[in-house]
Amino acid sequence: MSYEINRRLSAKRSPLETSVEVDAVTAGIIRGAFETHCFETAIHLGRAASSAIINQSNERNGSIIDANGRLAGISVGIPQLLFISPLTVRWGLEHYEEDDWGPGDVFLGNDPDHGGGHLPDYTVYAPCFDSAGKLVAIQALQAHQGDTGGKDPGGFSVDSLDIFHEGLPIPRLKLVHRGKRKGDVLDLLIRNNRLPSFAGDIAAMIGAAELGASLLDGLVEKWGADTVRAAINFNINETERRFRSEIEKWPDGCYEADVWIDHDTVGNEDVHVHVACSVAGDQLTVDMTGTDDRPELVNVWNTFSNSRGYAMAQLVSMVDPTIDKNEGLFNAVEMIIPEGTIAQPPPNKPAALGAFHPACEIGEAICIALSEIVPHRSSPQVYKLGMPNSVIGFDENGQMWMDQGVDVRASDASATEGIDGWGSMCSGLGNLILGQAEDAESRFPVINISREMTCDSGGPGRWRGQPGTLNVKKVLEPTMAIAWMVSMKHPLRGLRGGDDASSYSNHFEVGTPNEYKIENSVRADLPAGAVIAYQYGGGAGFESPLLRDPAAVREDVLDEYVSVAAARERYGVVVTGTAEECNVEVDLVATQKLREQLVAERG
Repeated sequence: MSYEINRRLSAKRSPLETSVEVDAVTAGIIRGAFETHCFETAIHLGRAASSAIINQSNERNGSIIDANGRLAGISVGIPQLLFISPLTVRWGLEHYEEDDWGPGDVFLGNDPDHGGGHLPDYTVYAPCFDSAGKLVAIQALQAHQGDTGGKDPGGFSVDSLDIFHEGLPIPRLKLVHRGKRKGDVLDLLIRNNRLPSFAGDIAAMIGAAELGASLLDGLVEKWGADTVRAAINFNINETERRFRSEIEKWPDGCYEADVWIDHDTVGNEDVHVHVACSVAGDQLTVDMTGTDDRPELVNVWNTFSNSRGYAMAQLVSMVDPTIDKNEGLFNAVEMIIPEGTIAQPPPNKPAALGAFHPACEIGEAICIALSEIVPHRSSPQVYKLGMPNSVIGFDENGQMWMDQGVDVRASDASATEGIDGWGSMCSGLGNLILGQAEDAESRFPVINISREMTCDSGGPGRWRGQPGTLNVKKVLEPTMAIAWMVSMKHPLRGLRGGDDASSYSNHFEVGTPNEYKIENSVRADLPAGAVIAYQYGGGAGFESPLLRDPAAVREDVLDEYVSVAAARERYGVVVTGTAEECNVEVDLVATQKLREQLVAERG
């Protein structure tokens, strides 16, 4: 059934009916208002929410969907997640009459088989109507919830066999009817969540959606419903036109890439993602045929909506960034996502971990493929961690606490043409704010011992990837820890001859006779005082490291990003002195000779 639903929900939608024509200036003003509304509602949600994952990390996103289910506007947020809400809202629109939509209503959906991402990503949405009672647009808010009522706290189960192990799937649910909250429905949701903060989070989502609907009401009153509809049509058409004009500049051809996940959570190895990007004039086709479809795979099933959203997040990073983000993007790209693969799984497959992998591999494969023709815009919008180390316990009152391990780190910040990898996280995480040590320690019984960059963990290249960090943490009370390790065998790939990033690794009970390395997935009970050490992979390199300016390598050695040995072995740069003594110098004659030798050896 879900395949049929996916085909229907993702089908191209018609323009809104309107008798008005607008110019570019008017359309731009209304587009700007949409973006402002989305930003204001997302900020409202963040400030009103109770849990750290929303009010501290910024993992909340606003979008506006028109009456035909087309994405009409978004806020600054997390790129991949901004493209997911429309299909959830479209499922709600299919039941418009049955669910008695009207002013003051608020709805919720999260079901992967009915347009959603993975279960923790709740979409709450509220409609706006014109004076005649006709639907104009819908304000949607998406936010990650810390628990979903599944068999394991947090919803990330490494051994789930179906979606019901992970939590409560909600195709659509009315939370507010004509401005009155439905207490029985809200009690049901709150009862099916372990976190006491959830009541505040769902209240904040409702309030933000209501604020968005009110702001849309004011916009419609000011400009008139038909003018707003015409502006939506104009902006979507303009985005499609501009996106196609970018594609038309690319050389025709088919550009392919293969990437792999080390294993699923039970050890099935080399889970495969294949992408072929075909350019023909102004038409781009992204075909995922050949992606893994082994039925025995466990917990590497991405949702259709996520696969579609992650692919688009990578694509829009490879064109002019001033192109507006709306439904015109999807109108300009044909996506072929084969049914039964890990990119569009059979019904009821567990999907929580699939939102990490293979979701990230889809974007990575697109970036690798298109780096052949648009190297200046090739930056992978991915994070290659399997999942963070989540540690979970209960206080003296039996209330659950959970440190989800979304800590400040350097990881996956790859180089692109002309720019070394930089920052504490990859560009694909958008405006996400990673947790500070002081904040985690004030909320949870943990101590963050260190978060240090690791020398030689950035992928060498003409432009170098940012090093990863080793994050070391001690738990002060007995806790349960959940982790899934990947990117050890298949780390983040280098581009155009650049080296791959370093591998991830993870150890529990560090410094004791019981220390062990996490080789795949684990659900472990840790004693008080246990130390866990998570080595994040760095970013990958861009173009051959033998092309890097020797002076830049010298600076890397001084900064302890690159060791003296790696400068010689990977970059072909011979240096004297040490970083400790700050007397590093390049031997240019020896460097030229060594590079000539390495070029011959490496071909």
